[in-house]
Amino acid sequence: MNKNILNLSIDEPLWNTVLSDCQKISESVLSEVIDFVSQNEDIDFLSFNKPIVVNLSLSNDAEVHTLNKQFRNMDKPTNVLSFANIDDEAFNETIVASDEIELGDIIIALQTMEREAKEQNISFHDHYCHLLAHGLLHLLGFDHQDDEEAEYMEGFEVDILNKLNISNPYKE
Repeated sequence: MNKNILNLSIDEPLWNTVLSDCQKISESVLSEVIDFVSQNEDIDFLSFNKPIVVNLSLSNDAEVHTLNKQFRNMDKPTNVLSFANIDDEAFNETIVASDEIELGDIIIALQTMEREAKEQNISFHDHYCHLLAHGLLHLLGFDHQDDEEAEYMEGFEVDILNKLNISNPYKE
């Protein structure tokens, strides 16, 4: 398997105090997601002999609020945003011509994440890994627009998190 490339940008300095070793944790989640999806889903480009590239920004509510309003017409922050290159009409031509496969960008909001972890009584680390896995699945073309899609995507999330020794975030 080719080495995955995670371009990590810590745009909110508080991330360094709440999650030590962001790079290592994020790379581990990326690797598990790519490996699991490669083994369980037929996505052509995952069988190419090319590194997978993901851009990850660890940001804050203000930035995510701005992006959410601009791109999703939602005037509020959210926990994670994903901008998938797979949605681009030229994606297939681009990956054939390139030495790498750029999946897209993920932005995670610190304050929303912290609040959700406290409300759900789960560790910040576990919630972070869940949101990153969720965002990565979006970059790979998964979605949750209807109940069937949501159940399928959540099943992948649960299985991936299990491989990372993280409990099912959807259990009651």
